[in-house]
Amino acid sequence: MHDRKRYYVYILASTSRTIYVGVTSNLTARGNAHRTHVIRGFTSKYNVNRLVYYEETTEREAAIAREKQLKGWRRDKKTKLIQTMNPAWHDLTTELLTG
Repeated sequence: MHDRKRYYVYILASTSRTIYVGVTSNLTARGNAHRTHVIRGFTSKYNVNRLVYYEETTEREAAIAREKQLKGWRRDKKTKLIQTMNPAWHDLTTELLTG
């Protein structure tokens, strides 16, 4: 049986709770790239490197659409979404890796 590819919509945060929404097919590798500042730009400039929320799907188009939807939300709505999964805003990377 062939496993379907997985896509992730994710939210990263800095310790001061600056947030960033992205999409990827490899959440672990993308998270490592953000943490090590391999990806230059907003996340490296503001040290946005803690995974605080993610969703998983097997549909590429659904992931991209969801990313666009979340990016269009106001900050307070994104904050409420994060708090449904992760009220304390802990870095979920360890949970994902051991999961």
